[in-house]
Amino acid sequence: MTVSRGRSTVPSPGRLGLLQPEARARLASLGWTEPEHIDLLWSLSRAADADLALAALIRLRDADPDAWPEISRLMARNKHFRGRLLSVLGGSDALGDHVVAEPGTWRLLLDDELPDEIAVRESLLSAVAATPEPGADERGDLLYRAGVTGPDAVAALRCAYRDQLLVLAAHDLAATVEDEPVLYLPEVGARLSDLADAALTAALAVAIATVLDEDPLEIDLAVIAMGKCGARELNYVSDVDVVFVAEPADSVSARIAGEMMRIGSSAFFDVDAGLRPEGKRGALTRTLESHVAYYRRWAKTWEFQALLKARPMTGSMKLGAAYIEATSPMVWDASERDDFVPEVQAMRRRVEALVPPEEKARNLKLGRGGLRDVEFAVQLLQMVHGRVDPELHVQSTVDALAALTDGGYIGRDDGANFSASYQFLRMLEHRLQLQRLQRTHLLPDPDDTAAMRWLARAAHVRPEGDKDATQVLGRELRKQRTRVRQLHEKLFYRPLLESVARLDKGALRLSDESAKRQLAVLGWAFPDRALAHIRVLGSEPGRSGQIQMLILPSLLEHISDTPDPDAGLLNYRRLCDEVVGVDWFLRLLRDDAVVAERLMHVLGTSEYIADLLMRSPDVIQLYSTGATGPKLTEVDSADVVKGLVASTMRATDLDRAIAVARSHRRAELARIASADLLGLMSVQEVCRALSTVWAAVLGAALDKVIASTLDRGARAPARIAVIGMGRLGGGELGYGSDADVLFVCEPADGVDESEALRWAQTVADQVRSLLGTPSADPPLEVDVGLRPEGKNGPIVRTLGSYEAYYRQWAQPWEVQALLRAHSVAGDSDLGLRFLHMIDVTRYPEGGVSAEAVREIRRIKARVDSERLPRGADPATHTKLGRGGLADVEWTVQLMQLRYAHKYPQLHNTSTLETLEAIRELELLTEDQVDMLADAWLTATKARNALVLVRGKPVDQLPGPGRALRSVAYAAGWPQDEAQEFLEHYMRVTRRAKAVVVEVFES
Repeated sequence: MTVSRGRSTVPSPGRLGLLQPEARARLASLGWTEPEHIDLLWSLSRAADADLALAALIRLRDADPDAWPEISRLMARNKHFRGRLLSVLGGSDALGDHVVAEPGTWRLLLDDELPDEIAVRESLLSAVAATPEPGADERGDLLYRAGVTGPDAVAALRCAYRDQLLVLAAHDLAATVEDEPVLYLPEVGARLSDLADAALTAALAVAIATVLDEDPLEIDLAVIAMGKCGARELNYVSDVDVVFVAEPADSVSARIAGEMMRIGSSAFFDVDAGLRPEGKRGALTRTLESHVAYYRRWAKTWEFQALLKARPMTGSMKLGAAYIEATSPMVWDASERDDFVPEVQAMRRRVEALVPPEEKARNLKLGRGGLRDVEFAVQLLQMVHGRVDPELHVQSTVDALAALTDGGYIGRDDGANFSASYQFLRMLEHRLQLQRLQRTHLLPDPDDTAAMRWLARAAHVRPEGDKDATQVLGRELRKQRTRVRQLHEKLFYRPLLESVARLDKGALRLSDESAKRQLAVLGWAFPDRALAHIRVLGSEPGRSGQIQMLILPSLLEHISDTPDPDAGLLNYRRLCDEVVGVDWFLRLLRDDAVVAERLMHVLGTSEYIADLLMRSPDVIQLYSTGATGPKLTEVDSADVVKGLVASTMRATDLDRAIAVARSHRRAELARIASADLLGLMSVQEVCRALSTVWAAVLGAALDKVIASTLDRGARAPARIAVIGMGRLGGGELGYGSDADVLFVCEPADGVDESEALRWAQTVADQVRSLLGTPSADPPLEVDVGLRPEGKNGPIVRTLGSYEAYYRQWAQPWEVQALLRAHSVAGDSDLGLRFLHMIDVTRYPEGGVSAEAVREIRRIKARVDSERLPRGADPATHTKLGRGGLADVEWTVQLMQLRYAHKYPQLHNTSTLETLEAIRELELLTEDQVDMLADAWLTATKARNALVLVRGKPVDQLPGPGRALRSVAYAAGWPQDEAQEFLEHYMRVTRRAKAVVVEVFES
């Protein structure tokens, strides 16, 4: 007889990846050696641990020999069943033991559909013969009483729970063996949470029966799921955190809660009530009122963070819903707590510090780039922004990432990458826990090839090119954890742990690619451009280049602290180009660390100041600290005015004179804005200084133009005064404000009035034209729109003409405008007489008429409805929005119109000073005045910050994102508290609006 020596079509144990010596004998004992078993054998080979699966099959056959023929036949014919059984036997030693120990359990894997949450709950309840409590179904409560108690109940529940866990795990793992639908992490976590809900519903049923026996249940008891279970993203093996709410919270409710925890911990998983008020020292059950009182008065930041994931789980669902309704708003208010962000960051650092050093690289949960990095960053962003954005009120991490991305709080690429990395790491965590049904977050030792191979196969990681599955998994782990940590740091810390100051000389010379990575981690959006700037700066010839190389590391570190490092570095390079050859500049940055830090702070925050410094770099020398404090605030505005006027008058011609005035103004604006941004000047000081320099420029220009029209020794045909109106008159100019003025003249003795007016008109026109000439500096617009008859009226009037007009024709809005009139330039005596003349109009005897007040109200209502720009958000428009500048100023002016005739203290053009007078006169309550003043200061600060950041007049606060972070930072808030800045603004202005409405309706 001839024996064929050709290669068998049946794969050998080695080809199947079976490594145990007994494998061939085991396959033979199962009868799986024929060609018809080839598909089955290849399916076996795809199990995470084919040897483990094969051994479990042998045990299953030996434990239930009568059922084995059916099992073997089904495995050969039904690939769905085969995939589920082999994957779970090869992926979980513990679940394999369960299948072997419980005859017939394998039949649970025949169903192609997973049971829903109702079926799962019924399965657990039926295990202990539980029946609903009277009326529970009608109320929608999950309250049952078990027919089985004691050790028998625990054993029955443990088996029923393992059955349901087996079914879910088999469907979860099946795709690693056969072409089965993939169960993605969110669904797995949700189903595990549903199973935990069902398990504790059954445990509660046993507890009720144990504690009460046949007595009626006369309390309401709600079980609140917290943590991962509350967020419906539970692990296969995890503590389940709960909180109990009871009405009443008596000894009976505490006994039932304690018994439920004991049963649950014995049958399923550790049930932990440590997140309850006062932790493990606190009462196990509390009433709803007691819970709310605790959270309002005593709760710490981490407790609100925990509440973020709270969810009614079982028991009295109505009481559970009431608990969530009462506590949820407090979660979103928690971001307003002092030091909220630093507390959360510090808590994250403490958790990380608890990981033993030898486990940090292997800990999927707490190590660098682990799951907690994602969860903390996401929860922080949710809590900061969720107060004003209800779309963020979601519980699972994956859902929260999606909401944060959709809301623009996280970039789309960052959000997608964060979510993908998080789900990958959670999937690995699930596989590790399934292996022995143990709570673990530790990856195998990288040197443990067998364990890493099992994990790679269980995670459905396949070989790629010349790399086996273990190598591919190692590469993917490094990639995902690095990405998580970088994204976490980018979102969570800023500035990051690594400092550019540690770059070596080669990196600063930009020959090392690692510089780009480090700059990207530090927050530069365009590291290539940043490196290009650094390359240019570091390559300056001679000593300048040497100093740059010396100071660049610290400068880059300071820039990285700013909202826009890219703009900051670009501005620094531009500034260096402007001061080439200026010896003191680089030396000052090298020798004075305060100057370097302050300058980088400014350049990375404010385009407005950066542009000014390009043309007035000498101001940078004021960034240092003098004997009495910061030099920026040592400058006396009166000295600035004297220097400006003297220099302007010395100029040989008008154009040169205006250029000199602009130069002085530019330097003064740079000084004021720098001091403002660095927190060295108050809002009032900033407004006063800006008004002073504006008035000085206006006065110098007026004097120079008058002088240019006269021959030497000639007398002017008229005296001219400039009356400041609006914010200029009130001494409350902002960076983006125009100068509202009136021009008043008085003919000189013997000069015809028409001649005097013609001359004064020429002077006024020339002043406006010269100052309004476009330039690189902030504009000098002189606005005469508040003059009598508006655009149709003459630019200049005599004192008598103004008096006649106001006596006969003044409209209510014109009377209101005169409340802020103040002499700012020109002939001071004429200006003073003008003010005395208009006092009769703006502070009339007996007060303004009721009709005039009604007209003011009507105009105010029209302004509110019509003047807000299209698309503007009324909640965050600093000028015309709710509780903004216009609201506060109109309210103060209405009070002046009503009471200034009676109280001379109200004869004041300053909004804040008038408010103080209103307080002293008790015309409004202390709280009302505080709310109005706070809103005015907040809106002014925000409006000024908008100009500082944007470099041009802007009134609308931006939505969440980099722009808001920059504005908040310019307004003196930490970058990480941009949302708090916005919420503070909205809260303050909302309160002020209530006062405005009350005053206008009274």
